[in-house]
Amino acid sequence: MMDKILWGIRALCYAPFFGKFGMPSYLGKPVFLKGIRNIIIGKKVRILPHLRMETQNGGTIEIEDDVVISQNVHITSAGQLKIGKRSLILANVFITNIDHDYTEIGKHVVKQKITVKETTIGENCFIGMGAAIMPGTVLGKQCVVGANSVVKGVFPDYCVIVGSPAKIIKKYNQETQIWEKISG
Repeated sequence: MMDKILWGIRALCYAPFFGKFGMPSYLGKPVFLKGIRNIIIGKKVRILPHLRMETQNGGTIEIEDDVVISQNVHITSAGQLKIGKRSLILANVFITNIDHDYTEIGKHVVKQKITVKETTIGENCFIGMGAAIMPGTVLGKQCVVGANSVVKGVFPDYCVIVGSPAKIIKKYNQETQIWEKISG
């Protein structure tokens, strides 16, 4: 309980530096924050310690209301990156909309151009421990991403996505109200 009170005080201290910081939200001690003027935090957002969050080249990060972000999460954006309300992101997750070009032989990858593809996590999603959400990923509402999955692409509402590369293994059937396995 005392930790959460301290994290709430920390949030109040950091709030003026963000683009927006909704209350009551709390923030565990971050590892690294860059470009926080371009980061919008909704109400009742809980961020545990060791977050690394950065924007560059005018990119934005929007975290909607009632999101929980566990420890050791890295989020980076040079375009638009959005995390929908009531989502849960477990520990050691990486979320980005940035990719580095690597095609110039003999040139360090960091010195090559970057490509940016909008990344969106829908509302009420669950991102399992150690997952990587890659540039251009769009998750619909209430998607479940399995632990250690590498996710890239567009996924519809109400599906379970696992693997590397991640694939849909279940979808929610609204008629039968059952999560059904996907064959093949």
